[in-house]
Amino acid sequence: MKSPRTMDVALWAALAVPAVSADAIGLNEPRPLWTQCAGLAVLAVATATWRARPATAFLLAAALGLTAPALFSVSYGPALAVLALLLGRHGTRARPALLAFAAVWAAGTVRILVRDVDPVVEWLVLMGTLLFGVVFPWLAGRYWRQGRALAAAGWERADQLEREQRIVADRARLRERARIAQDMHDSLGHELSLIAVRAGALQVAADLPAHHRAAASDLREAAATATDRLREIIGVLRDEGDESAPLAPPGETVAQLVARAAESGLLVRYEDDGTDASDGAGRIAYRVVQEALTNAAKYAPGAPVTVTATGTGSTTTIEVSNGPPPHGDAPRPAPPDGGSGLADLRARVAAGGGTLTAGPRGGGFRVTARLPAAGAPRPAAPEPTLPPPGSVLAHARRRTALTFGAAVAIGTVLVAGAFTWYAYTKTHSVLRPADYAALRVGQPRSEVAAVLPDRSVTDPPVERAPTPPPPGADCRYYRSSGELFTSLTHFRLCFDNGRLVDKTVIPKAGADRSMGREAAWAR
Repeated sequence: MKSPRTMDVALWAALAVPAVSADAIGLNEPRPLWTQCAGLAVLAVATATWRARPATAFLLAAALGLTAPALFSVSYGPALAVLALLLGRHGTRARPALLAFAAVWAAGTVRILVRDVDPVVEWLVLMGTLLFGVVFPWLAGRYWRQGRALAAAGWERADQLEREQRIVADRARLRERARIAQDMHDSLGHELSLIAVRAGALQVAADLPAHHRAAASDLREAAATATDRLREIIGVLRDEGDESAPLAPPGETVAQLVARAAESGLLVRYEDDGTDASDGAGRIAYRVVQEALTNAAKYAPGAPVTVTATGTGSTTTIEVSNGPPPHGDAPRPAPPDGGSGLADLRARVAAGGGTLTAGPRGGGFRVTARLPAAGAPRPAAPEPTLPPPGSVLAHARRRTALTFGAAVAIGTVLVAGAFTWYAYTKTHSVLRPADYAALRVGQPRSEVAAVLPDRSVTDPPVERAPTPPPPGADCRYYRSSGELFTSLTHFRLCFDNGRLVDKTVIPKAGADRSMGREAAWAR
């Protein structure tokens, strides 16, 4: 791979070609050799510093164009465009570039004002050059840099997606572990509570010996302790920040669950108005009843429990309430935060489109869940606010196209206006050679004015004149033809005290000046 220094030397050589060849083939006004060498030296400095200071390199190229005889000459136009492109490619911020553009515009405007030229044409040329020779290459450089940055970001995004896929796989394993833990909490906790209920029934049996009654009491306490230990272990296995994964629905209905709890010795009855809670609420209703019965057996042993299911067409209401425990049997204290069972249950009910409330009632406790019935419409989940795939890139492309389109439109208007004004001024400042030949030195200005065009040349080639104008005379310059974008012979007419005192032919570029002097003296 070539070194950066070698590439800079190659860049300087490429930019030096138009700077040298433009003068050699006559595209520019003749310049001394030392000015050409100085321009090449400035280009060398610009190509050596563009990597570290792209704005400075651009300003050096712009200074060469501003100090040339013609504003932004052909010699340094390619260097200006190339360094503007590199400024957009390597400049990380837009502010230095915009300040550099403003400085070039201000310097060019001042140069136009101090010169004796037509300011309209020169200013339009300045604006067109800045737009097409500076702003467009700079925007292309920025687009180039952003494209490379997007490509690099795309590869980084691919690596990130691979990492995220591994994280998703690990997350799936955690969710499965949480599912198993939740199932153990709901099912085993309920079964342990029923064991405690049955042990409590044995404890109060009248025909049971005292030592068996004590054993039943120990069994009841052991079941309650096992339930607490199970909750602690499940809390370690479960991922609290993750939603519980859906489980397979149990094989029994809510009514069968209540019947099995009653057979185990729990004082519970089931009431409904013909509504089958399992049909409308599904597994959520089953879990609500299961958790409520477990808590009733654990925290209010011996208290009567009522499970009620009612339906209103679009809503199924499940209510599980228990009264205070029997006299002399104090309830076990609930955990200070209410435990995680009801909190998880509330989240599950909310995910199913329902609501759950729980709290003390008349010395006991009540859990009420309102769930959408079968076939009832559920509130639609909010649509994600993420933009559709590819919209960000499409928006960026539209903005880029609009920016370039606006710049092209403005540039087209400026160039069209500059060309129109240039054509108008040049074609309306033509003095026909026959009319020039008919003029005689000493004629009154009023007679000469009868054959003169509407306008005179505002940027005459005074450096090509064979003789200086007479001191104190008012000199006007005219074109010999209406041709555009080519070097032409010009005529100089000088007036003093209302009479023509000098008429001189200024030859076109590359012609012998002595011919003009002879022609002037001959006339």
